[in-house]
Amino acid sequence: MDTSALLESVKGRDTMAASTFTVTTPSDREIAMTRVFNAPRRLVFDAWTRPELLRRWLGVREGWTMVVCEVDLRVGGRYRYVWRGPKEEKLGLGGTFREIAAPDRLVSTEAFEEEWYSGEALDTLVLTEKGGTTTATLTMLLESKDARDMALRSGMETGVAQSYDVLDAVLASLAQRTS
Repeated sequence: MDTSALLESVKGRDTMAASTFTVTTPSDREIAMTRVFNAPRRLVFDAWTRPELLRRWLGVREGWTMVVCEVDLRVGGRYRYVWRGPKEEKLGLGGTFREIAAPDRLVSTEAFEEEWYSGEALDTLVLTEKGGTTTATLTMLLESKDARDMALRSGMETGVAQSYDVLDAVLASLAQRTS
């Protein structure tokens, strides 16, 4: 299923997302986003780390497409994503992998090419599986409370929720192919 078909499939759909996506602030520098996916942890990890899968769900919404997706999945390896918006605007993001414990945990730095919050964030993704579903918790540790608050005011919560809805559809399509 291509990205546009996936986006259409989640529009107006009452998915698990509405009841399972939460955003919290565990400390004055952290944002934690949690979502339950109806897929095994290995599949969720792959969707978070394989370029051919990332391109299908991460930030691809409301006319945005991922035009660059580079992933060197090793400790010390780098990643870089660039999206193009509906008015040809670009948004770039990159970082370095600090820890990889597939399929349980992924730790990386994160910095936008055009700063929209100050400094660099440290992202920790933890995946836990129970009964065939996977809980993904992504915790961002930002450089300051101001940076955290700036990220929260940016509309990030809506964008992440929409991306996770698309990820849910990608995971469902992958599960159909493997069963």
